[in-house]
Amino acid sequence: MADALQASSGRLTAEQRRRQLFAVALELFAQRGYRATTMDDIAEAAGVTKPLLYQHFSSKRALYLELVDSIAQDTLVAIGRAVMRAEGPRQQVELGFAAYFRLVVSREAEFRLLYGRDHADDLELGRALRAVEDAIAEAIDPLIDAGLDDDHRRLLAYGIVGMAEGVSRRFMAQRPDSEAEVDEEAQKLAGRVADLAWAGLRSVHAD
Repeated sequence: MADALQASSGRLTAEQRRRQLFAVALELFAQRGYRATTMDDIAEAAGVTKPLLYQHFSSKRALYLELVDSIAQDTLVAIGRAVMRAEGPRQQVELGFAAYFRLVVSREAEFRLLYGRDHADDLELGRALRAVEDAIAEAIDPLIDAGLDDDHRRLLAYGIVGMAEGVSRRFMAQRPDSEAEVDEEAQKLAGRVADLAWAGLRSVHAD
């Protein structure tokens, strides 16, 4: 485990300690997956005792679910802020994609956690991950203005979420080295995916 994951010997406030444990758990879950990561692993990597870890998080499951919820909220905020700067529907789509792709590479561990599927048979964890998809689809839904009924519009929103995830996996596998390249590539990728999504949405009509 990288030295960055080790706790400093200084005394932390309760909130600082909680944030540290949160960050350590995120890295371990992203690297090893949910099943292979134990509370012992997290405590050891953080340089704390397991009882102290349990003072902050009641279980591995509770910690993981809190991480998933935090990632979802941060993603929605980033997309929402980006979309607010748009001057029209087409630009809303592109800026939303750009914000999403920047998050994928700048906070790679979080998205590796989201895209992990080593607990596919765990209903509760599966619901938590689907809730992230639901939240992002709900954010996209209002951008689809084609005179469609609610069900039709929501179906297309989920299609866009799936497309973003597929492209993101590819993007993560070919991540640029520098931050400047990351931003440039994210913007270029967003433009291309937005072209595809927008062309598709423009051809949609009510049944």
